[in-house]
Amino acid sequence: MARLGIKALFVSNAAGAVNRTFAPGDLMLIVDHLNLMGRDPLSGEGLDEELPRPDLERPYDAGLCDDVRAAAIEQRVELREGVYAANLGPSFETPAEVRMAARLGADAVGMSTVPEVITARAMGVRCFGVSCMTNYGAGISPMPLSHIEVIETTDRIAETFQSLVLGALARVAQRLSREPNG
Repeated sequence: MARLGIKALFVSNAAGAVNRTFAPGDLMLIVDHLNLMGRDPLSGEGLDEELPRPDLERPYDAGLCDDVRAAAIEQRVELREGVYAANLGPSFETPAEVRMAARLGADAVGMSTVPEVITARAMGVRCFGVSCMTNYGAGISPMPLSHIEVIETTDRIAETFQSLVLGALARVAQRLSREPNG
């Protein structure tokens, strides 16, 4: 997509709430991430020379994040903010892994998003994203983790999420159209 000329990438995911003030159904603006996947998407045969090393000082663009915040206010959507930790999956995290993620500063855990952002940043694409808390991380709730809960929560929050995303994308499009080479 970067080679086709996109300037910004919106990422989203279903995540387990690690921050104990978050609850299933909460939406979180991703302001930073932890790559706990055990590998970097830029490593591997033939990739090391193809893509430059990205500056990940701010993987999620501050201006685009401001657009999401403004859309949340406009749409009257409560928006949390936090750090997303990506694990390799496809298994849910263990209680010990959730405790570790919390100690490292994560507010949410999941199995995606980070490789896409690292790759996009390497190609000069600005990134922004939102996580949907679909469940509590393992060990936070006495209820066992369930993929059914993930689906039920995403179904319940879908309209709110869609409203936020459409509002944010409209603002981002306006921002990009005003910028040189936008």
